[in-house]
Amino acid sequence: MKNALYMSLVLCLLHSPLLAAERIRIAVANLNVSFLAAGVAQNKGFFKEEGLEAEIVRISPPVSVASLVSADLDYIMVFGSVVRAAVRGIPVKVLASFVDGSTHALIARPGIKAVRELKGKTLGVGTVGDTSDVAARMMIRHYGVEPEKEMKILAIGRDFARLAALKERLIDVAVAAPPTDAQGKKLGFNVLARAYEIFRFPFIGLCATDKKIKERPDEIRRVLKALIRANRYMRVDPAGTVQVLADWGKVDREIATAAYEGSVAVISPDGAISEPGLRMVVEQAKKEAKIAREIALDEVSEMNILAEAQRELGLRSR
Repeated sequence: MKNALYMSLVLCLLHSPLLAAERIRIAVANLNVSFLAAGVAQNKGFFKEEGLEAEIVRISPPVSVASLVSADLDYIMVFGSVVRAAVRGIPVKVLASFVDGSTHALIARPGIKAVRELKGKTLGVGTVGDTSDVAARMMIRHYGVEPEKEMKILAIGRDFARLAALKERLIDVAVAAPPTDAQGKKLGFNVLARAYEIFRFPFIGLCATDKKIKERPDEIRRVLKALIRANRYMRVDPAGTVQVLADWGKVDREIATAAYEGSVAVISPDGAISEPGLRMVVEQAKKEAKIAREIALDEVSEMNILAEAQRELGLRSR
């Protein structure tokens, strides 16, 4: 009798709503290698092992920030857009960095061999002010060209649209992330520069509202653990990662391989946010918003929950 009652209790607990996986909505800008931590965490069951049922939705960064604030989303996987929002006083923060450098490259028409030759040329970006635009301007400026004064900048949309504009000679140079850079090379275009070879700063991460941080720190910790495990998987299992990317992004293995190889150097092993890198993003955001006052890093970031997740995974923060 006691055994029967015990088994009934166990079965009730197993089917209790209290033990059901928590549903969360995470937004990514693209189903590409930059946001692949979410795809791997879902594909390999890391979210489920943390008691989470994750719905991954594709939304542009400006829309995703607004949706995060309105609680239509739980988390978004961008970085610069959230820092720019936070410096303007919107109650959002970055929680971790999963890609530690921009994967963007400058791809130019065959006649252009170097960045310094871009004076007077036309640059194609995603949208003005997005991460592709910021990365492109930083790369071009690094080589002594002032893009705002010495170039024409066109907002064209997604990477494939920029590559098409390059083929149609509507622009002279495009900024694009893997695998579009590899596709461009196959078409005879020149890769002039890669952002992560010039500078490093947090590029893709996890972000949430101040309200979520205050009310659901345990949930955030588990989301972070799942994504850190995904990143570590990507660093040690290239073949498995390429297969997940091919399935997730609906691209062939050749393209997935090129994307992985062009990005693996900046995949974070632990989600840590570099303070010098974060300061670089903050200063860029201040410049865009014309803000002169000093902004403390804790105004735009929350790192304590990440430290807890790292400890539970046996990791030491860098």
